[in-house]
Amino acid sequence: MKITDERQLSDDQYNEWLEGFVKQMLTPKKDISFAHLIRLLTGKKVISFDGEDADDRKLLTILNKVAQKAGEEMNSVGVFSRRVNEVGNHVEPFVKQAMQNLNLSPATPGGRSGKAKSSGYPDILFNFNNSPNYLECKTYNMSNINTTFRAFYLSPGKDFKVVHDAHHFLLSYQMIDDPDGKKYIYKCRHYKLLCLGKLLLDLKFEFNTSNKKLYSGGSGAILLSEGSMG
Repeated sequence: MKITDERQLSDDQYNEWLEGFVKQMLTPKKDISFAHLIRLLTGKKVISFDGEDADDRKLLTILNKVAQKAGEEMNSVGVFSRRVNEVGNHVEPFVKQAMQNLNLSPATPGGRSGKAKSSGYPDILFNFNNSPNYLECKTYNMSNINTTFRAFYLSPGKDFKVVHDAHHFLLSYQMIDDPDGKKYIYKCRHYKLLCLGKLLLDLKFEFNTSNKKLYSGGSGAILLSEGSMG
């Protein structure tokens, strides 16, 4: 059944449409090529790292310096985070500063609108030899590195931040509690620099709604009662 606006369907038609849609959603989608997905979504090419290319080898040398310098600075001042699952959010400024010091001109990327956006993939746009490159910042610890929990995700929106043919890198730090025992302070012990050109992704659907829809009373959630405390 081809649908242009499901709101115009009868209950029976809606149930038929929704049943077919859900069946499609529940079919596992695994090992989707990151590079092909980016090309499909944006028309842009994911350039794989070439170890035989002189420029790529130079870029790798510089990115290793970035990783080292950022890690040294993190260990010097400590990474502050009240929530362990948000430590990764506080790594990015250290990486950007190291990139700036090495003349890579890091910036927060934006979509076709040109508006920079801090949320969503990727975290950093930088230049090397007048060519754009993307870098994502992550963290891990040794207790979760071999688990199947979600570690990387891609949620492209209308103004997706990939607008260039480019290398796509990921820099991830192994984070540990501060050896001196300071609360909410983390240090790094190791880093991994990855090229995402051959990455495979899995697709997991979810149903969701916004606060506005949930609490407005106009989208099927019926307010039964409410009250104030004190």
